[in-house]
Amino acid sequence: MKIRAITGNDSRNYLDLCKKLDRETKFMLYEPDERTLTVDEQENRIQSLLANENSMIFVAEDNGELVGYLGAYGGNVQRIKHRVHIVVGIVQAYVGRGIGTELFHELEKWSIQVGIHRMELTVMAHNEIGLALYKKMGFSIEGIARDSMIVDGKYVDEYYMAKILPIVRNGR
Repeated sequence: MKIRAITGNDSRNYLDLCKKLDRETKFMLYEPDERTLTVDEQENRIQSLLANENSMIFVAEDNGELVGYLGAYGGNVQRIKHRVHIVVGIVQAYVGRGIGTELFHELEKWSIQVGIHRMELTVMAHNEIGLALYKKMGFSIEGIARDSMIVDGKYVDEYYMAKILPIVRNGR
């Protein structure tokens, strides 16, 4: 298993990974077949993301196949450049193998290098595996968004979670 930063060359495989996650889990944002990006559009998004010093996607690769990712998306205005919003997805066959932990370790190393101080995410309240991973990685629940999503025709609550890193760079 290899954890690494995404590149533009990963566009097709990354898009395939996201579409696979949309189909196999109800914990991701998109419904199956709702994601309509082309490979070229995905490549443009990746290139744009990589141009931001406070945004990154890490991928988990097994024998040339992408099996998970962690995206950290930073803001562009001065007051929020110190924080990132995180999205994580791991193929079900690979859940429980420590990939999430490895992705978060890579995220923390990168965050310290680029001066990220706050990491935030949301998680569906009934996603016990995700919640356990985030708590294990030092995230705390800061609030709850009631009925924030509709999944299978039912309202679902989400937890807002965050982790504060002690390192601050350039006064951020």
